[in-house]
Amino acid sequence: MTQENPSRSSSELGPLEPGTRQRAQLSIRIADIAWTALSVVAALWVILATVDAVRGSGSWAYSVVALILLAIGLTMRLRAVRRRDRM
Repeated sequence: MTQENPSRSSSELGPLEPGTRQRAQLSIRIADIAWTALSVVAALWVILATVDAVRGSGSWAYSVVALILLAIGLTMRLRAVRRRDRM
């Protein structure tokens, strides 16, 4: 069994070097991951705050604030996706 050793010449670009398509998409991908993580954390906060408020051990204000932040995060995520589709 032979092992292939892909030797690249110095003129070929690697996948994440400046000027490649993958490098251009990297910041978009990182932003998508960040907005998704923010949305998940805000959604969990909404659920936990609402459960605490229903049980009587928490305040409804935390639920409202979490819901507002979730709405802002999801709105920004949708705007980013729509703006990217127009480009």
